Amino acid sequence: MRSALTLCLLLAAAARAAGQAALHPTPPAGPPPTLEEVRKAMGIPSRGDVRGQQDAVGFASKAEQMARTWELSATPPAPEKLGDAPAPGVAGVICPHDDYLYAARVYRRVLPLVTARTVVLVGVFHRWRRFDAHDVLVFDPYRAWRTPDGEALVSPLRDEVLARLPKGDAVQDAAWHDSEHSLEAIVYWLKHMRPEVEIVPVIVPMMSFERLETLGADLATALAEVMGKRGLKLGRDVAVAISSDAVHYGDDFNYTPFGEGGVEAYVKACEQDRGLLRGPLAGPVTMAKTEEFFSTCVNPRQPGEYRLTWCGRFSIPMGLVVLERLTAALGLPAPVGHPLVYATSVGAPEVPVREVGMGETAPANLYHFVGYPAVAYTIGR
Repeated sequence: MRSALTLCLLLAAAARAAGQAALHPTPPAGPPPTLEEVRKAMGIPSRGDVRGQQDAVGFASKAEQMARTWELSATPPAPEKLGDAPAPGVAGVICPHDDYLYAARVYRRVLPLVTARTVVLVGVFHRWRRFDAHDVLVFDPYRAWRTPDGEALVSPLRDEVLARLPKGDAVQDAAWHDSEHSLEAIVYWLKHMRPEVEIVPVIVPMMSFERLETLGADLATALAEVMGKRGLKLGRDVAVAISSDAVHYGDDFNYTPFGEGGVEAYVKACEQDRGLLRGPLAGPVTMAKTEEFFSTCVNPRQPGEYRLTWCGRFSIPMGLVVLERLTAALGLPAPVGHPLVYATSVGAPEVPVREVGMGETAPANLYHFVGYPAVAYTIGR
């Protein structure tokens, strides 16, 4: 048992390290991993038409682990409150995807606001550089995703949307999705809260803002057509969940603008995150504010280069473009962002999920920390 746990920890750490390595603008080394190689590194490999689990250490993999995580996530201390939460039934959210022992209290404050049966998941593609992936929407090919509480079905909306997208907008790739952990973290919470939930998973690699705006508009148009055909309403029947952590601070993230670390650097990095949450991610969603966020996080002329290490520098703008264009296509008021809470990997005691066999995939200290954003989006004010 000890050797098996050690192997799982090493595999999860390697996958998370690969995601962290993608923070640096270095070229890929050699050919991309094969599907077989990707699955060997998964905590629970995908099989047949069911997607497995990339991270079986930081995230729950058993029903009892997920149940205990849910219980413990409601215990104090609460994350820093940024504003009042809207009523459940929101059109969209931004939620982190880090280890549950660090971020579970933030998941708990935002994901219960999502009550739609079908959730379009817009996630980070940490390893886009390793796979030489860019300028496309990446869908999965699976029938369902494995979760601690049973299978989460992939919605038939996925194939209907794919059929409506212009040629060249999207690909379906099992290896690319199997390599990624940013969506499974959220899927497990959604399934635990609503067993009937269905998902449309999409991960977003590197692209320019112009390309991002085009693909987001195309996805929104296709989704609006499918929703209209089926009589589905945004918020009630369909919602958008955007996956992203906030700042990744430390030498190994190649991001130390306020010094190598310590209290002063931590305070300044957190205040910078709050500025984004209260600035371009708050209030009515507009293309200008979405582009402001994009240009804050990356060099718009070379979007593979970080300016600020939010790993959702592509997923957040994509999700916001989809929400803004989707509401317009459906004849609804513009979406409005409500910053909810903010936390970090070192700002509060761990959620004690080690007691049920879970752990961390990366260290947390004042010289290596990650921020956790939570925002809800409603239709109009």
